[in-house]
Amino acid sequence: MSPLDASSHVVVVGAGLAGWRTVEALRDAGFDGALTLVGEEPHPPYDRPPLSKQVLSGRLGPDILPLERRPVEVVRRFGVAATALDAGRRRVWLSDGSEIAATHVVVATGARARRLEVTAAEGVHTLRTRDDLDRLLGALERLGPGDRVAVIGGGFIGAEVATALHARGLVPIVVEALARPLIGALGPRVSAWLMDLPSRADIEVRCRQVVRDVVPRASGWRVELAEGDLDVDLVVAGIGADPNVEWLAGSGLEIDRGVVVDEQLEASEGVAAVGDVARFAWAGPLGLERIRVEHWQVAADHALALASWWTGRGAPAPLVPYFWSDQYGTKIQLLGHPHADDEVDLVLGQPTDDRWLALYHRGGRVSGAVARRHPRALMLARPLVEVGTPLDEALRAAPWAG
Repeated sequence: MSPLDASSHVVVVGAGLAGWRTVEALRDAGFDGALTLVGEEPHPPYDRPPLSKQVLSGRLGPDILPLERRPVEVVRRFGVAATALDAGRRRVWLSDGSEIAATHVVVATGARARRLEVTAAEGVHTLRTRDDLDRLLGALERLGPGDRVAVIGGGFIGAEVATALHARGLVPIVVEALARPLIGALGPRVSAWLMDLPSRADIEVRCRQVVRDVVPRASGWRVELAEGDLDVDLVVAGIGADPNVEWLAGSGLEIDRGVVVDEQLEASEGVAAVGDVARFAWAGPLGLERIRVEHWQVAADHALALASWWTGRGAPAPLVPYFWSDQYGTKIQLLGHPHADDEVDLVLGQPTDDRWLALYHRGGRVSGAVARRHPRALMLARPLVEVGTPLDEALRAAPWAG
């Protein structure tokens, strides 16, 4: 595809991190053509990670959220959703009945919080958007110290929400369907090393608990479990997210648990997808894998990569998925895209230590790295993950020991 020029018109659909960073990256790369940003939410682009961390805990206000820190020339269409796309003609239709003609389209519509299918679904809070946060904060204003909150889902978002609620003086009770929290994301060994974190933070986690229903009570809610019931004053669910791809039905794009893109993040000629909605190719230790990753850093890296490609600046540095979570008084960081059944070796520290580093490996090659409160060691291990270094070579090099 030929690079963008002054006659090009790029329409970015989705005003979250991936969409906003794409706008910034295109301008920073020298693109001076027409640029339009479409966002379903009425709010200007904002940062999502602080929602479940600093803002929900009450440590910081929502004024830390805006992503725009400097003026950028872009036509803003906020508070209006994209309803259809013709990828071949590169036409975008909006919920207000208007149509936008483009030369290039970027799909950055992200993902939405998965909802619990229960009787009182309207009473179950999620935390994905600014409006979710406002509703949840409003509900919290009606609670007092010692009131109980059921947090459905013990994954990263559930753990962060529970941590923040505990900091507000509430009593969160985490309900997890699996044998341990994070076993699906980090695997059985690493999740076992972290299983004492909630109790050390004085937060109860109930594992192997399947939610059958949530029903209203005279005061509060009853969470009906496969084994017993739980009466609480509030319910918050963090059970995953689904990509926002329904509006792309009939677009001509390949949809498979996200928008399928090639190595340059293009889904078709002149149409790309970035961030949470993109199902992209990642060079894992055993070859290319199609993955969709809901990580802040991946969204930002996608934006830079696409801008470099479309402005003719070539390919950027290899993308390595990166994620962090602040939960139960500690920081967990993950590099790469290891499978839950990959083997894992602790290479720095002991499982009972507050700080350690471990390497995932598959087929004798490094597939990822995970650290507890050891960011320097994790970043020193990044080159090993980038190229899928043979495990024996990685252990001999041991860059984290320097």
